[in-house]
Amino acid sequence: MSEIVTEKALIFGKYDTSEVIINDGGLAKYIDLTPTNVPHSGGKHANRWFGKSKLSIVERLINNIMRTEKYTGKKMKAYKTVSQAFDIIASKTKKNPLQILIEGLENAAPREEVTRLQFGGISVPKAVDISPQRRLDIAIRNVCTGVVKASSKSKKPIHECLADELMLAAKGDMTSFAVAKKEEIERVAQSAR
Repeated sequence: MSEIVTEKALIFGKYDTSEVIINDGGLAKYIDLTPTNVPHSGGKHANRWFGKSKLSIVERLINNIMRTEKYTGKKMKAYKTVSQAFDIIASKTKKNPLQILIEGLENAAPREEVTRLQFGGISVPKAVDISPQRRLDIAIRNVCTGVVKASSKSKKPIHECLADELMLAAKGDMTSFAVAKKEEIERVAQSAR
């Protein structure tokens, strides 16, 4: 009889998802840490309610990097960028880069924002709480927007910019684009209370 050897699925073949801790209880339901060797679902969760919450968080990061004109439709290029950024984070911090990603997203997720209410002919800004799904969407979008802006302004490659952005966001540093954007959104919401 032959034995079947099953290997544990690791992100990029290197990083274990089982040791990652999510501190923000609201976001925990929407952050999928299902281990996969290659974070590519082929859009099987598209056009379903809350389908994106079943996508791996790493794949969502990769998909968001593909937003710009340089990376549109180039998933392998974005995949390699995230993989290289994770390698840089692992070597610099000696921690699991998935944990750094999760901490960065928790620190970059705003808790309230402003919406406009119509009273008669005037529109009044009103502060409202943000749902956890939207908080995560905004955090991922801001991280990726900050990375693309940082790499277009300098000669630094995008994977280094992504690694720097995630490490700064994980610390809650205001020099991170995503954390600064979160603080700005919450400051505007506080003034509209």
